[in-house]
Amino acid sequence: MLFNSYTFAVFFCIVTVIYYTLPHWNIRKIFLLVASYLFYAAWNPPFIILILFSTVLGWWSARLIDRAIQPVSKRFLLIVSLTINFGLLGFFKYGNFLVENITALANTIGVNYNPDRFDIILPIRISFYTFETVSYILDVYFGKSKASCSLLDYALYLAFFPHLVAGPILRADDFIQQCDRKQPFVFSNFIWGLILAVLGLFEKVVVADGVLAPIVESLFSAQGIPNFGSAWGGTLAFTGQVFCDFAGYSTCSIGIALCLGFVLPKNFQFPYAAIGFSDFWRRWHISLSTWLRDYLYIPLGGNRKGQTRTQINLMLTMLLGGLWHGASWTFVVWGGLHGSYLIGERWLSKSLGHYSIWQQPLVRLLLALGTFILVCFTWVFFRASSFEQAINILAAMLNVSNRSATLLLDSKAIMTAVGMTIAILFVHWQLKDRTLEEFVAKLPWWVISVSLAGMLYAIATLPGEDRSFIYFQF
Repeated sequence: MLFNSYTFAVFFCIVTVIYYTLPHWNIRKIFLLVASYLFYAAWNPPFIILILFSTVLGWWSARLIDRAIQPVSKRFLLIVSLTINFGLLGFFKYGNFLVENITALANTIGVNYNPDRFDIILPIRISFYTFETVSYILDVYFGKSKASCSLLDYALYLAFFPHLVAGPILRADDFIQQCDRKQPFVFSNFIWGLILAVLGLFEKVVVADGVLAPIVESLFSAQGIPNFGSAWGGTLAFTGQVFCDFAGYSTCSIGIALCLGFVLPKNFQFPYAAIGFSDFWRRWHISLSTWLRDYLYIPLGGNRKGQTRTQINLMLTMLLGGLWHGASWTFVVWGGLHGSYLIGERWLSKSLGHYSIWQQPLVRLLLALGTFILVCFTWVFFRASSFEQAINILAAMLNVSNRSATLLLDSKAIMTAVGMTIAILFVHWQLKDRTLEEFVAKLPWWVISVSLAGMLYAIATLPGEDRSFIYFQF
């Protein structure tokens, strides 16, 4: 069941009406949990068993860790629970990837090893709820939070349907505390939630799917060697598509949750206006970047153990962050490029950061543009189906390809991609230091009304193929 479907619109209306008419808070939570499982079952009902198992495992593990007195017992319970959680993730998400690479390695050294490929179906959202479970268990283990006494609240934390499929990645304390008290109907919050949902759908359905996706597919789903303009046109289109698609989902998720009285964390803060790559990761997929920082980078030592160790920690964090996105070496390279960027940025900041010229408005604008261009290069590996395709596109973008171009996008598609990129960059730059709420609050009511009406009309009438959200595959 997709947010961008009429089925979900009916589902959401029914759930909202029933939810607010139920008299007791616990009954409301039970109803939301059942609705969330139905929402998840719309994709593949058997995988409900997996999320139920993860829920019970995480809840009981945290309870046992919280009650354990001996450090050895706590550590043993932690290791067992993390092993099972990451084991499930590894089997479903990386089983085929591991077998393929072992086979390739064996054949390289002359060993004839050709096992049958596993027929593994990747459960939707397994990466997200595994990270949420692990963060909860670790917080309890390190004494940052107490284990929840309510299995219902914890189950709703993992399965709450607005964020169920593609985040944001929640922290248990932030959500479970909201389950302690009845969430009243607040008209202003409900209206703002609907506004966010419409805005998110507009980003997804109109901009990402209607305008940019066909351009992206004409480059990345085709065979051939692109020329300079085609390579940049398709890459810029994907740069806009991946943002509007994922930020659109997050905006919908936050808005739908707010309609039900729950506050979810912000996941994007106009990342294409970032000045440098540390700033980019403070603005892009914030719930993932903060998870990687708190549960991987800092435990590895962060920046507390010298420059060399800091660089190693940054690279390991970004490599694993890339692998989290998909079982493919192209995702690892995507993460490695971002790790290299972060290391290079730290070196430049340490060497040249004391010069006041870096604070000049024009210089900061150029730095933001340079950051954006380098991010575009990384998106090629994120979207490409193979290293060969990625290298061909990058060579064309850098105008160093020595092969004749056989893949040409029409000039209208290229100009559309460039125009949409300029529009996205302008919006991000204008709002980079403000929240969306602050911006909308200053608009006249009639501007908001006309804008919403226009977005709703475009969502309802735009022809084209219905596409799943890009991050559903992760």
